Amino acid sequence: MRLEGLREKGNASIVAPTDAPCPTAADGFAVTVTFDFHDFTRAGLLQLAAQWGFPGMHAARLWTYVYLEGTRDWRAMSELPVRFRTKAESALHFGGLTITSETHSHDGFTRKYLLALTDGRKIETVLMRFTGRVTACLSSQAGCAMGCVFCATGQMGFVRNLTAGEIIAQAMHVDRVLRGGGSSGRMRHARRERLRNIVLMGMGEPLHNYDAVLQAVDILRDSAGLAIGGRRITLSTVGVVPGIIRLADEARPVHLAVSLHGATQAERVTLVPVAKQWPLDELMAACRYYSTKLDRRIFYEWTLIAGKNDTPEQAHAVGRLLRGQPAQVNLIPLNPTAGYEGAPAGRDVARRFQQILADYGLPSTVRQRRGIDIAAGCGQLVTTRR
Repeated sequence: MRLEGLREKGNASIVAPTDAPCPTAADGFAVTVTFDFHDFTRAGLLQLAAQWGFPGMHAARLWTYVYLEGTRDWRAMSELPVRFRTKAESALHFGGLTITSETHSHDGFTRKYLLALTDGRKIETVLMRFTGRVTACLSSQAGCAMGCVFCATGQMGFVRNLTAGEIIAQAMHVDRVLRGGGSSGRMRHARRERLRNIVLMGMGEPLHNYDAVLQAVDILRDSAGLAIGGRRITLSTVGVVPGIIRLADEARPVHLAVSLHGATQAERVTLVPVAKQWPLDELMAACRYYSTKLDRRIFYEWTLIAGKNDTPEQAHAVGRLLRGQPAQVNLIPLNPTAGYEGAPAGRDVARRFQQILADYGLPSTVRQRRGIDIAAGCGQLVTTRR
């Protein structure tokens, strides 16, 4: 199939519908509409200030207060003119995430946060520590429509998309934790640790919520904000072909990870039902287009399920499929979920799989497992639909 056909085939599916209510005027009552500060890019915030009749420097100072100094208390923003601060306080609010619970792994490397959105929906966000870096695993949706059979979020089903602000608010929550401050107010500017890595591998399919996710990426990358480099942001997809092509056409400077899990269409569709909509040959055509256009490698994710896709024959099939492409394979032993009875492949099996991939010239790693004891690992994030 030609590339243009791939674009047209799935464009309507890039963005899922949302059930988030819009405010309306009730009879006899005025409705005050406020905006989530974190929905705005810096340019958008400057434009908003101009619409209010204020110079851009006030909006720029507000941006610095929030993103560089960690301030959410309007009273602490003493350098803002009173008129501007009053207007901004009446029109803007800082996210809407409430910490419902916080769980720490026994090894001390992982924390999982259950966060409530303003409409009562819930999502999970994970803070993971590795040698020399801290990574935040962010959700892009409440639930997921992709239905991967071994994934707890897929078993949960789709609830709604997150806004850009709700995605950013997760990163800001982790940043506040690393600053050593509380959940609100003003924290110290000097931090013990800094958030420098983001993975959009939490709940949801990022390319099913393309516009909000990429707006959040733009905000995360802003040099006057958290300033997280594009090469430190990884976006993971199960294979939403139009989104991959759009990422390439827009030359988005982030890492792309593609969840493969099966090296033939017949095998893949048993694990990843969305492969019925975007078959393997179409997915690989989009991946080749992405790599060629951007001269960039793709990380291919492969969940190792004992007796299912961990055999030498499967490893050879992966090698033949990806041979000659700028690719790296991340091998992920299956993490347990209540809705799937499979078991993880053993260490020796993973090493054998790696060696076969190496024979095809494909580099690979076995993913470090983090937070399995608190269901914070890959594929384990889940909440109720309410």
